[in-house]
Amino acid sequence: MATTKHRRRPRVPGEAGDTGPGAREPGERSGIKKKRTRIPSWRSPLTWGILCMTAGFSTCFFLWSDINGDPEVTEVLAAQSDVLDRRFYKVPCSEDYNKQQRFPGCTPTKCGRAVTDFVITRKEAEKIQRIAQAGLALGGSNGGASILDLHSGALSMGKNFVNLYRYFGEKIGEILTEEDFQLYRDVRLKIQQEIARMFEIDATSLYLTKPTFFSRMNSSVAKTPHDEYWHPHIDKVTYGSFDYTSLLYLSDYSQDFGGGRFVFMDEGSNKTVEPRLGRLSFFTSGSENLHRVEKVSWGTRYAITISFTCDPKHAIGDPTMT
Repeated sequence: MATTKHRRRPRVPGEAGDTGPGAREPGERSGIKKKRTRIPSWRSPLTWGILCMTAGFSTCFFLWSDINGDPEVTEVLAAQSDVLDRRFYKVPCSEDYNKQQRFPGCTPTKCGRAVTDFVITRKEAEKIQRIAQAGLALGGSNGGASILDLHSGALSMGKNFVNLYRYFGEKIGEILTEEDFQLYRDVRLKIQQEIARMFEIDATSLYLTKPTFFSRMNSSVAKTPHDEYWHPHIDKVTYGSFDYTSLLYLSDYSQDFGGGRFVFMDEGSNKTVEPRLGRLSFFTSGSENLHRVEKVSWGTRYAITISFTCDPKHAIGDPTMT
């Protein structure tokens, strides 16, 4: 794979500090707290998380955007320069899981968010990055966000989507190989096992669920609602089947792109994860983890979202070449 020349820019003071307090596992180092801005209760993420579940996701994110603007990030849970080995932040579980069928040994009873840089190797991350770049180069949205779903074949193309496998047919074999698909499956399994270990559940009780996809984000102006990736949302509300969400980052914040940080929107304080090539961030998918992604201001941000359900009815298989 050709080496990409990284674009760098100086850090803006206060833009993304190196602090990271939160509920941690024993032995985790504590960070330095940044100044918090008190948010009136009617504007709090908790209030709007409830609105998301009652009024509907579309209504929720447009109202939030209009009223709240771009909330200040007050804490950094994981800086791009950090190299983290299983940092965990515990948060109270929401009531979401009591309103659905429970699956003993899988449905979350320990909720939170985790970040680690050691689930896959640098070499594996670079190979997965190449898969994302090669696959998404076949199409792309006219706006700022493009997706590639190897499971369903969905690929952004202009203002619409095409089925990758039907649209390109046998030419796919010239871009993606069986080795690529095997790596994808191996990485998925490593992520599944890491989620199970962190949340103390049985890995075999987790099932891959849709949508699971590569994403490419840039600073282009949004052309359709699909391009508007920055709105706050709750995965369990948006997708229904999700119980655990993971994001594997395939590019570096501040080197490959600006903006584009992942923001957890907590009561009275926002907390962010700065993407790093090969970094895995994962969390329980209920309203305890309301979140958003900042708009990308320059460069290109690559990642893959891989999510899991406890309900075998919502399970999907790994993608294959055939």
